[in-house]
Amino acid sequence: MSVSVRINQLTVILLSVHLIPTNPVAEQRSLGKSRKRVNPVLHTDPPAPDPIRDTHKHCNYPNLTEHGWEGHSPADYRLLSVHLMIRHGDRFPLYSIPKTKKPAIDCILSEKRKPSHPILASFISHMALSGRGHWDTSLGSLPRLPNHSTCEMGELTQTGVVQHLKNGEHLRQAYIKRHNLLTADWSPRQLWVETTGKSRTLQSGLAFLFGFLPHFDWSRLTVKLQWSTLFCGSSCECPARNRYLDQEQRRQYRQRTADTELESTYVAMAKTLGVATKKLRAANPVDALLCHFCHGLPFPCSSTQTTSNAPDEGACLTLQHFAVIRRQQKNDELERREAGLYRRYAVLAAHPYLNRTATRMERIARGSQTRKGKEEAVFSLASAHDVTMAPLLSALGLEGAGFPKFAARLVFELWNSPEVKDKDRKTDRKRGKWLENMFIRVLYNGEDLTFDTAFCRDHNRHSAQPLCPLGNFLSFVRNDMFNIVNATSYQQACHQIVL
Repeated sequence: MSVSVRINQLTVILLSVHLIPTNPVAEQRSLGKSRKRVNPVLHTDPPAPDPIRDTHKHCNYPNLTEHGWEGHSPADYRLLSVHLMIRHGDRFPLYSIPKTKKPAIDCILSEKRKPSHPILASFISHMALSGRGHWDTSLGSLPRLPNHSTCEMGELTQTGVVQHLKNGEHLRQAYIKRHNLLTADWSPRQLWVETTGKSRTLQSGLAFLFGFLPHFDWSRLTVKLQWSTLFCGSSCECPARNRYLDQEQRRQYRQRTADTELESTYVAMAKTLGVATKKLRAANPVDALLCHFCHGLPFPCSSTQTTSNAPDEGACLTLQHFAVIRRQQKNDELERREAGLYRRYAVLAAHPYLNRTATRMERIARGSQTRKGKEEAVFSLASAHDVTMAPLLSALGLEGAGFPKFAARLVFELWNSPEVKDKDRKTDRKRGKWLENMFIRVLYNGEDLTFDTAFCRDHNRHSAQPLCPLGNFLSFVRNDMFNIVNATSYQQACHQIVL
């Protein structure tokens, strides 16, 4: 059974809006009576969540200056490894809206067209040498660059390429320039790159790598295939995960059909285009509308006329239609967190990737003082999808971090605190004391969320040790994360009965 999961809804976190309690205004007391009236200070509620403002964030416009806290640590700490997952960059829609023209977007790269980047031309030239690299067999037929003058469904756009060139440059400054994580003579074993079998993830990964390691040596690069969007490798068989997902999808369906404003919006949109409401809903119109919105294109209009239920000539979908759908997605995200079904699915969906990451980090930590440790994959890159990253965030307890935007990045950093001069150090290592000086940071789109994770939110960040112990992460991945499904291991959780 295929475990690749297509989630049609783009979900965005809905922040709870609470009333701010007001405090009585303190009035100065005088010895005599005062008839002066003091107007109370009025506290207004924070602005209501704005689905359009949040959508701008999702677009991740590449002309914005990149900031982030990657690579920051207390003085004298040593960066041992970085494990990065990215979502592919901006893409053409996966679905088309019936009786409308597709967005007019050119997917052939050109440094003369905006958005561009100073290294875009050299990136294009470098991709022509990709035959020197090493590829899993099934990746060999995928194009290294977007190559259609009219984008095909799901194809990476020039915007998506530029997004990841910028991501790569940003993390190059953080990890290569600042910490020398990979030296100029890096070994093929020190770099691990994997992608799904979609051209948009492969091309996003290559764009990132070129920004991260400009003009990298193709002969030292091996790109591996992850056949599942969950990056579950040889551990994909998990019946309970599929049942939790089925329950979550049924909950989503009930929530959508109970939303009267959403249903009336679909009816109005269908009437505008002259199509059946059921057919329009099945086309997942938000996907195409998001592309129009992020590229600053007019929303689609009806391209045909029908004899019955005919739309007005030039009738178009509107920003108001789009806003209603996005508002519903925000509501669904809140309900999803409260229901808890998705979190159960996410724990089982994300565990294989988290377990491989934990194993790599532990191996690097154990061998950090040996030659063998220096030959481990100190930088690993997984080029993935929203349906990969969303459950990963949920499993980590970061459900409030927001739905993965285009070119989102999730980073796990392994740090070593300054060594303690101790004549019994070798003995301590054998006893497992090596773990005491190993720490982890988790960053999402440049923001340090380590102390928001399920495994480290109870750690006293103001203690003598300001970073999160690696041991917390190892215990979470190997045991504690299964508490939510009343199990103690991945195998037990996957094969127990789900009611």
